[in-house]
Amino acid sequence: MTLQPLTPVNCAGLIQPGFSLLQLDGEVLLFGQKGWPKRSCPTGVFGVRIKCGEMKLRAISFSNDSCYLPPLRCPAVCRLDPYDGLPESYLIHGGRTPNNEISSSLYLLTMDSRGCNRKLTLCCKEKELVGEVPGARYGHTMSIVQSHGKTACVLFGGRSYMPAGERTTESWNSVVDCPPQVFLFDLEFGCSSAHTLPELSDGQSFHLALAREDCVYFLGGHSLTSDSRLPRLFRLRVELLQGSPLLSCETLETGISISSAIISRTGPTHRYIILGGYQSNSQKRLECSTVILDEKGIHFEPLEAPKWIPDIIHSRTWFGGSAGEGSILLAVPTEGRPSQADMHYFYQVSFQAEGDAKEKEVTQGCSQESTEFDDSTPLEDSEELYFGREPHELEDSSDGEGGNYNEEDEEDESQTGYWIKCCLGCQVDPNTWEPYYSTELHRPAMIFCSRGEEGHWVHAQCMELSETLLLRLSQGSKRYFCHDHGGLPYQEMTPPRQVMSPKRIPMKVKDRKTPTIKISPAKKSFFRRLFD
Repeated sequence: MTLQPLTPVNCAGLIQPGFSLLQLDGEVLLFGQKGWPKRSCPTGVFGVRIKCGEMKLRAISFSNDSCYLPPLRCPAVCRLDPYDGLPESYLIHGGRTPNNEISSSLYLLTMDSRGCNRKLTLCCKEKELVGEVPGARYGHTMSIVQSHGKTACVLFGGRSYMPAGERTTESWNSVVDCPPQVFLFDLEFGCSSAHTLPELSDGQSFHLALAREDCVYFLGGHSLTSDSRLPRLFRLRVELLQGSPLLSCETLETGISISSAIISRTGPTHRYIILGGYQSNSQKRLECSTVILDEKGIHFEPLEAPKWIPDIIHSRTWFGGSAGEGSILLAVPTEGRPSQADMHYFYQVSFQAEGDAKEKEVTQGCSQESTEFDDSTPLEDSEELYFGREPHELEDSSDGEGGNYNEEDEEDESQTGYWIKCCLGCQVDPNTWEPYYSTELHRPAMIFCSRGEEGHWVHAQCMELSETLLLRLSQGSKRYFCHDHGGLPYQEMTPPRQVMSPKRIPMKVKDRKTPTIKISPAKKSFFRRLFD
């Protein structure tokens, strides 16, 4: 295992306590950044790239039919592995917005498409629940259970604001533990039901939830009622029977006193690593543990922790998330160092053997990759809420550096990349594009047709032109041109647009009169005799 310091490249201000890391199609995504999305990334979802000790963020686009996904902090995030022909996806419920509002919405996040340049496009849909719907909350968990050939989602825990009737001026923003109810809802019809179990008597939040088949294990967590982190471990069994579901709970003795821990999967089986978290309000948990789920139950094994540096040991808070299989992104505050420009130090903790850094799918288990010490101050809002691009408007390649987020250059909206412009009748599918000409190995051959007022771009493949004709048309020019204009002289192909410079007309004073000088009769006679 290794502990590697990371240098954030113009993105340190976005990563704050309460964020989540998702893994879709082998790519790590940052969700829940501080503040509302900026113009460089209106969707608020970023692709995370860690390479050579540097961490960079790249803006991720949403499809045109997506709903708006606010930058939620401390939501319940659950991964859905592909089943019944459905793609891999994520369920996101609740969370706090940057304006300190608590959400009760449920979102389904999937991959929409992959462009020819491997650029990822996401799709977000809001799902409606009916029946006994869970209220707005944050710091809770969601898990997927499978029983009798059916699949359902289990939601438990969390915090919310006090009820409206109990809130006063002093306690208006005070939060309380949600009632210890278990919510069960199916994903196909959105029917939700609430269940009360005698074993779950106290509310808890920022706990861990691990799922295997029809069992969910709730580990640790913090209770505001008792202000404690008891070493609790519950096993919830869900049987999805034909009529109503049957739920049973069992209290186990092998719990861990922990909250706000980070969990990462380390193999194809149900094997996880727990890192970070808190044992009390003033004590972090510096130990690591391996958790194994099998047919017999849950097992804990001690794991050698990385060699912590003094900045991590002496820091009061820390937070992070799973950045792939056996890899964790960890952050600690700089804590009052004026010489340090960034607010946090970032590290990558890797539990993989050398040479085995291939990213694989992560766990169904859900962890609240956050901390209770989040102040969640209200932040600025943005009026620009747009989501998708047409395929020919995709801005940049995932292999280039043009898509990296730069918080110092918010106005950078340059459109560069493979698909510049194209007519609506283009038959090339950007999602399945393959090089047709040898000249298209790095960039598709684009043809500029000057028909119309401003002209338009089309693909050479749609024009059914040979490559030799493309090369002949491109001689002496930086662009290809359509065959209707290729035989004309070069200066007539794309006549430069003449920009008329505005004429500067000097300002004229209307009815300008020469000033009159009044002279007395004595002075007039003096000047007359002088010149005579």
